[in-house]
Amino acid sequence: MPIYEYRCPNGHVFELFQRMGDSAPAKCEICDEGPVERVLYPVAVHFKGSGFYSTDYGRGSRKKEQSTDGAGGDSDSGSKKDSDKKPETKTAET
Repeated sequence: MPIYEYRCPNGHVFELFQRMGDSAPAKCEICDEGPVERVLYPVAVHFKGSGFYSTDYGRGSRKKEQSTDGAGGDSDSGSKKDSDKKPETKTAET
């Protein structure tokens, strides 16, 4: 069960341990003044890194630039050198 914070018209702030479906109390626990309102706080959101939008999707649609000296590039790009490929053999038709 969550803890909710309420504020009365006189400025008193108090916490109440109650279920999510329970209604707000009618009066302040400190001065018996009403009506009380639930105090809401914004959540803290931190975006870290180069950007959440660039990492949410797969990298298959992004084109990678190849360097001219051949030293750069990703090792997991999935491309193989010509020497790594198996030669294709054709069968003669009779």
